[in-house]
Amino acid sequence: MNEESPSEPGFEDALAQLEALVERMESGELSLEDSLASFEQGIALTRICQKSLSEAEQKVSLLTGNTPDAEAEPFDSDA
Repeated sequence: MNEESPSEPGFEDALAQLEALVERMESGELSLEDSLASFEQGIALTRICQKSLSEAEQKVSLLTGNTPDAEAEPFDSDA
């Protein structure tokens, strides 16, 4: 649904990685440096998830909109 760069995970992968990071951080076994690195990675993953959700919301709005003069746009099933 979104255009991903080769190094950027999709929504489901980013969410799974984020959940794993939270579990590790909540365990209390990480050093301060590892916790900060995990937090930084978590922020990046959160942004990926937010971007994917925003793109999905925009597509749903376009598809369900009641605007009779709206222009049709091609649907890219690979994105």
